[in-house]
Amino acid sequence: MPRPLLMNATLLLDVHVAWAWVVVFANALVGLWALGAHWIAPLRVRGLWWAVVAAEVAIAIQVALGVAIFAGQGIDAPEFHMFYGFIALVAVAIIYSYRNQLRASLYLLYGFGSLFLMGLAIRAMLLG
Repeated sequence: MPRPLLMNATLLLDVHVAWAWVVVFANALVGLWALGAHWIAPLRVRGLWWAVVAAEVAIAIQVALGVAIFAGQGIDAPEFHMFYGFIALVAVAIIYSYRNQLRASLYLLYGFGSLFLMGLAIRAMLLG
């Protein structure tokens, strides 16, 4: 394997590892913010929803980085590490799909949902 490809693999892996912390902290922040907004009305601002979108996009970026490392560079990861990554993507879709049914408890849905996503990210980090 040529040397530049190894450097790219190492760079992708480093970005993937660092970005995992972005995913954890972003989802922790929006999870706590949304839970607080359920009880404290001044926390119910439009910026919360932009932060939720950013935290969920961070998950998609993390999964895309992982796929690039696995498929493009041939680096293997423990199978449950990849499982938790894909479950996080599915969880984002499930949380989004319940937004209309749980309109009255939307802050609780996204609060607990984001904390669940944070937990999935931590679990994937412990396995990877």
